[in-house]
Amino acid sequence: MESFTIYGSYNSSFLERLAQGIKNKFQSEGYRYYSEPIDHIRLVFNFIDPDHPRPFRRKAQATFVVSIMEGHKTEEPVLKSAYPYLVRSLSNHLVYICHDHENTDVYFITPEQGCYKIKYHPGEEDSFYRKFYERLDPLASSQLVINNQFYDDLPEQLWKGDENTEKLSKAGKRLDQMNLLPAPFPIQEYLSSRDLKHLKRLYGIGGLSYGNLSSRKDNRSFWMSAAGCNKANLKKIGQDILLVKGYDSDSKAMQISVPSNLTPNRVSVDAIEHWMIYSEHPDVGAIIHIHAWIDGVKATEINYPCGTIQLAQTVAELIKQEPEPARAIIGLKNHGLTITGPDLDDIFERIEGRVMPQVPMV
Repeated sequence: MESFTIYGSYNSSFLERLAQGIKNKFQSEGYRYYSEPIDHIRLVFNFIDPDHPRPFRRKAQATFVVSIMEGHKTEEPVLKSAYPYLVRSLSNHLVYICHDHENTDVYFITPEQGCYKIKYHPGEEDSFYRKFYERLDPLASSQLVINNQFYDDLPEQLWKGDENTEKLSKAGKRLDQMNLLPAPFPIQEYLSSRDLKHLKRLYGIGGLSYGNLSSRKDNRSFWMSAAGCNKANLKKIGQDILLVKGYDSDSKAMQISVPSNLTPNRVSVDAIEHWMIYSEHPDVGAIIHIHAWIDGVKATEINYPCGTIQLAQTVAELIKQEPEPARAIIGLKNHGLTITGPDLDDIFERIEGRVMPQVPMV
């Protein structure tokens, strides 16, 4: 049975009713409610004050935090107004509520810069809470695979890379030239040093960056861009580019081979997805993930968070269903694209001129 709690305080009668409605709905769906959070609570609804957004300090990676606040619609996009609160509250998801005369829009904001909404209408609470639950339950119950096990066994002749890493570096620059590497969010401008340390302890990141790319080395391993790095400037092996050599299912960690002469960075959170694709499809030689879109592609039905087994399994299954899995383009709902190819050049040849930088939000 999944567990949940409600944290923080309510600054309006609407938020108070919302909290009660959330509690009733999730209990009716089998979640167990705790009035005080236990150490390994699965789901936390954190009601925050916009003036002082207080984070819920989770003790485990498996705790999924949804912060909730009332905001204001402005001339600028809602995502631009709301996203800093997602960061400040150290949340996995932000519910941003805007009242406009008789209308109430409830926006769901994701770390991948997804932004979609449902409407609240008085008298239609059952429908609203059903949609609210259906949006969040699959995400809250998903399992992250973001830990790394480092082995300083990378042969010295690979410390400066090989022809595959050279191609990855060129591909990163090409993505930048195509304007497919959105600027990373300046997370350090919104978090204290203490919060940055907490975020790094939980997720091993000190910043947010979008997109990743990889290239197969052999039947057992592949090179991949690091988490949070500048994809347009992939240079150093073990820090910008890492060799993924396996996956430990017991500890749910990616196994990384690194040089013995440096402190490595972590591999991209999407490594588990790339690992599954390479393992199942020997003809796949390269994978690119971008926050962009191509009309008409087959897409996931649920916007699972990056780095989860559920996202990896869903994408891998959709690729398996394609007529030519080694040359597939799969949409990730409210997120972007995962593209396979026999090599990186093939991927660029197929997507150039077709890619739209704006991902549709549904």
